[in-house]
Amino acid sequence: MQSPLAEPDTAASPAPGQTGEPLPESLPKPEQRRWRKHLWLGLTIAIVLASLAVLVWFVRAKGPATSKTFTTSSPTSADPLGVLRLKGTTQAARTRSIQAPLLAGDKEGTLTITSLQAAGASVKRGDLLVEFDRQAQLRDFLDKQAQENKLADDVLQEEAKEGAARAKDETEIKVAEGTLGNAELEMQKVELLSRIDAEKARENLDEAKATLDQLKQTFDLKRKTAQASIRILEIQRERASETMLHAKANAALMQVRSPIDGVVVLNTIWKQGNIGEVQEGDQVRPGVPFMQVVDPSAMEVQVPVNQQDVLALHEGQKARIYLDAYPDLVCPAQLEVVDPMGKRGDFSAKVRTFSAIWAVTCTDPRLLPGLSAAVDIVPAAVNTVAENTR
Repeated sequence: MQSPLAEPDTAASPAPGQTGEPLPESLPKPEQRRWRKHLWLGLTIAIVLASLAVLVWFVRAKGPATSKTFTTSSPTSADPLGVLRLKGTTQAARTRSIQAPLLAGDKEGTLTITSLQAAGASVKRGDLLVEFDRQAQLRDFLDKQAQENKLADDVLQEEAKEGAARAKDETEIKVAEGTLGNAELEMQKVELLSRIDAEKARENLDEAKATLDQLKQTFDLKRKTAQASIRILEIQRERASETMLHAKANAALMQVRSPIDGVVVLNTIWKQGNIGEVQEGDQVRPGVPFMQVVDPSAMEVQVPVNQQDVLALHEGQKARIYLDAYPDLVCPAQLEVVDPMGKRGDFSAKVRTFSAIWAVTCTDPRLLPGLSAAVDIVPAAVNTVAENTR
């Protein structure tokens, strides 16, 4: 039971409009909650749009990229614009491949190394690089020389026999001509002879003519046969002489000398069932390149470039060379040539790879062929700044 002195609780339920919220008095409570949700959603969309506008303004105010053709690496304080990095392999601009000599007129075989320059040795032009065993060639030379001398004697002997046989045949022809002359004289007095003697004279004349004709015919055949026999011996002698000269030339090829000044580099080849570098005592097949002589004073880097990065290259472009084996060695380089055609990719004919050659403009004993290298191409803006600061 409520006390008559208690005042009504007016603070528990404030009157509409006293809280400061501009709520429409005509809307029911569910509609008021929906109207508040739409208000908050609109405020959120407005904030997001304002943030995007600020971000776009910031990007445009910063300006365009310095060069779109360069694939920028991690920028540093030294190169704020970034560089294009390519990977390649060092090689010598001047190099000569040394292969086992090809033996003239000899069957396929192997050559035994008796003397060999060590890898990394410095050589001058004309220095002995490798020497092979020449005993087989010298033995072949002596055998063919003896065979040539024997065939030369056989030719002289056959020519002497032919000379004697020719003289004998010429004598027989002269005798046959004399016999024919006598038979013709007997025929002149046939009228004085009896019938039987006349028949014998005619038979003797016919026989003399036939004998002379046969001797003349066989004389030519004998001469051709003798010349053919002599020619066969001469061909055999010439063949033996050629083989002897080949063996002599092969013996001279057993010593291989350096064609240029440079450093000896041994190739890895397949030898006697294993893969490795040659050494003294190994056998090498003729024609196999087992060594190189490189000139370390002129080095270059061969780099494969994809078709996107090749657009950033031009002749004479500057770059820096870093060797993976020697991180502290940095050399300047200049682009010499770019393959204009390129080669097709392994998976698509539309994707091509181009070969670029960079000339290294520094000398260092550590700069050898076959080392993996990184080529950092400095953008044109950095090159211009560097040239202006010199």
